[in-house]
Amino acid sequence: MAGRLLDDDPRSALAHARAARQRAGRIAVVREAAGVAAYHAGEWAEALSELRAARRMSGGTGLLAVMADCERGLGRPEKAIELGRSDEARALSGDEAAELRMVVAGARMDLGQIDQAVVTLQTADLDPSRTGTPAARLFYAYADALVAAGRTDEGLQWFLHAADADLDGVTDAEDRVDELTGGDL
Repeated sequence: MAGRLLDDDPRSALAHARAARQRAGRIAVVREAAGVAAYHAGEWAEALSELRAARRMSGGTGLLAVMADCERGLGRPEKAIELGRSDEARALSGDEAAELRMVVAGARMDLGQIDQAVVTLQTADLDPSRTGTPAARLFYAYADALVAAGRTDEGLQWFLHAADADLDGVTDAEDRVDELTGGDL
């Protein structure tokens, strides 16, 4: 039930996840579900605690980006960057690694380290021929960092790439393009 409610009613999803945790708190997937539900409900400390418990129980690195984002939510961007530098982070690849880089870049922006945020996102994954949600999100984050760094023309180009890649409409890249061009594109 928590999974069904997650997008539409994160508070109710969290209530269901908490109930499941009370009944089966020693099962890693239950703790992970509770952590994800708490994350979607904006309960950063609870999410971080549950995700740490799930990782201790099952191992793996798949929750690292969400945990780093929780640290940002708790006002600790330095901790998010530290997670991004960990041995576990170096073991990530593909979309999981890109997701963590986006969180670390956001943490750098939180700290006013805009140029470092741009550099954090500069990897081979920035291939404008890619499509789909992970590519669109990465291109969007890169575009946003470029604009924040005063590199508006480059940022505009990457917002256009994000819009092209965004087959499911998960970003507002087209709106950002209109905002940057005054609707003249």
